[in-house]
Amino acid sequence: MTVELLETALAFGGEQRKYRHDSNVLQCAMTFSLYLPSNSENKELPLLWWLSGLTCTDDNFSQKSGFQRLAEKYQMAVVIPDTSPRGEEVADDANWDLGQGAGFYVDATEMPWAKNYQMYTYLTQELTEIVKQLLPHFSGKESIMGHSMGGHGAFVLGLKNAARFQSISAFAPILNPMQVPWGKKALTAYLGDNQATWKNWDASELIKTAPQVPILIMQGEADGFYETQLKETTFLANALENNRKVGYQKFAGYDHSYFFISTFLEEHFSFHAKYLK
Repeated sequence: MTVELLETALAFGGEQRKYRHDSNVLQCAMTFSLYLPSNSENKELPLLWWLSGLTCTDDNFSQKSGFQRLAEKYQMAVVIPDTSPRGEEVADDANWDLGQGAGFYVDATEMPWAKNYQMYTYLTQELTEIVKQLLPHFSGKESIMGHSMGGHGAFVLGLKNAARFQSISAFAPILNPMQVPWGKKALTAYLGDNQATWKNWDASELIKTAPQVPILIMQGEADGFYETQLKETTFLANALENNRKVGYQKFAGYDHSYFFISTFLEEHFSFHAKYLK
């Protein structure tokens, strides 16, 4: 497979890169971003995944969060995928919460989405193999984090692959998509009306049976989406009932934006660093 380097820039001593490749899984061209720290001592590097939210591309986190300073400080490679398949031939929706920019990190089974919207397989298999080939000193250890829809994705990937990911964290994640408007709309479109199949893509269900994995969640109390889309009640209740430890923190005055993310991002890098050594 040909992987094209589109652009590169130095940042805090490391290198921020953007790539494009033709995905066999998604049947379209895809971009992703990758940060490689300076690694002057040629040590083995862990890999941290960032999954973005609705309407985002791989550029939002790389350009708004300032994460490169932390990736260099903690000597972590960071990969940022796109949030959905893209292109004129890819199914889309007129609304921003479904279709392109809103892949929800699932493998769709319903047409017209099933042809391209196989984001779970793309991330866990195809993109994984590509990124590993681009890491000259990969330690074999990975963790995952995300924001909003990407927080949902981080839990889906992390809990379904707990032996692979050392830790999971999220900002303002959709923790119970089966019960909120964003999730109900996406899961109905991508997976159909049988809600029994939705459980495989809902963190509040997955936490019941997944092995214990370190978890950190942060939520802004001034987040306009919190009450309707991001409530933690069911997730935390199911975690407690099944003896799964979860670190959940709320912060007064903070909203859903990258101002919130950039303020507390170092706590997430520090959290993952403990498990990626």
